[in-house]
Amino acid sequence: MNIHKIIFLVLLLVVGFGCLKADAATVDTVLTHSAAMKKDIKAVIIKPAGYSASNKYPALYLLHGFSGNYSDWIKKVPAIAKLADTYQMIIVCPDGNFAGWYFDSTENKEWMYETYIATELVTYVDKHYATIARRTGRAITGLSMGGHGALFLSFKHQDIFGAAGSMSGVVDIRQFADSYGIEQVIGKYAEHPEVWEKHCVASLLYLLKPNALTLIVDCGYDDGMYSGNQELHKQLLLRRIPHDYTVRPGGHSWAYWANAINYQALFFSRFFVEHN
Repeated sequence: MNIHKIIFLVLLLVVGFGCLKADAATVDTVLTHSAAMKKDIKAVIIKPAGYSASNKYPALYLLHGFSGNYSDWIKKVPAIAKLADTYQMIIVCPDGNFAGWYFDSTENKEWMYETYIATELVTYVDKHYATIARRTGRAITGLSMGGHGALFLSFKHQDIFGAAGSMSGVVDIRQFADSYGIEQVIGKYAEHPEVWEKHCVASLLYLLKPNALTLIVDCGYDDGMYSGNQELHKQLLLRRIPHDYTVRPGGHSWAYWANAINYQALFFSRFFVEHN
């Protein structure tokens, strides 16, 4: 191979890598402020390839699980950046604290994560990014603790979120009254059962009306959360609440969630296309 061919191939590679970089999603770590908690909180925000402030993009809020943080999804499943590209959506990964449960705590005013995500963070994202700033342009989902959080926040804030999902969600927190730090957020179940009822997704189905909120629920058959998700599915059917429900082999693991998010992203993309 002569020197001219070598130079030509090198130039092709350089141009090719440059194009790949230009066409890739942009992953930002931003510092947001919560007036409710009087502190700054980090979030990962993924902008799709070709992002332009002159366009408007839907936003998918993607919540982490117990003991996680805002960076979990992008570190464990970096392919979510490609989903932002494929479906031309902004993906927002908030921080819900080690065990914040996405509630406004009745025990500690430094944990006001319902207000933070449903109000303060949404306001921040709509102000700083080119979003479709209405409920039909927003969806929310998450894994485990984040699955409960996504359903809880969407049930209570249907004016903010038009679609919601859960992956391996802890959909009935009453099953875990002595676990996962929930009592630190809303008190002991034995002492405050009424508070638990108000914060439990399984107890909030009365807030739903058919077709008011577009829903997808996903859980592995080998997951410890399977029975709770199966009961949620049954109750949604009894109430005639349309929803997608998926069970496939797998447990409470990142391998399962890395697969599940592909189907949920497609589901939310179809919602965005149909409603905007």
